[in-house]
Formats: sequence, C-alpha cells, structure tokens
Amino acid sequence: MANTLVQFRADETARIKAIGICEKLGIDLQTYLRMCMARLIQENGIPFSMKLDNESENRGINAMKAASRIALETGIADMSLDEINTEISAARKEASE
Repeated sequence: MANTLVQFRADETARIKAIGICEKLGIDLQTYLRMCMARLIQENGIPFSMKLDNESENRGINAMKAASRIALETGIADMSLDEINTEISAARKEASE
C-alpha cells in the first residue's frame, strides 16, 4: 500500500503540548495521529464521545450532590473518618446478625 502525506494546520501551543504528552507515552505525534486514523477506520466513525457533558445530566455529580444534601439534612455531614468507620462497622455487625 502506498503512503501519502497528510498535512493540516494546528495551533503551535496545542502542537507543543500534544508532542509533550506523546513523548511521555513513549510515542511521537505522527504515531499518535496514525493510531487515530486506524481507530477511525476500525470503528467506522469517531472512536470517542462527541457530546458535551451537561453537569445537570451527569449522574455521578447528581449522586454526589444528593449524598451531600442528605448528609446535611440528617446532620452527618461533619462526621470524622473514625465516626464513619464506626458507623460502617456497626451496620455490618447488625447485618450479619
């Protein structure tokens, strides 16, 4: 299969940062870009999510906010780690009985 040259313009700062990341991973930028093209072909599309994560739609963040709200409402938001571990131990002991 014949090789062909692919060129495009990129912001210099972004290019330098990308090269630095690739070097830390032990590859060069050209190898990374070839990997991206190969994955695009393999997936027959963009190989990663192309949607914007809206914080209000993020279930993980919503769960943490709900847990914080419940902790405030029940007065347990300021528990120390030792107090939390004591509660866990007691709940486990109660569950095994």
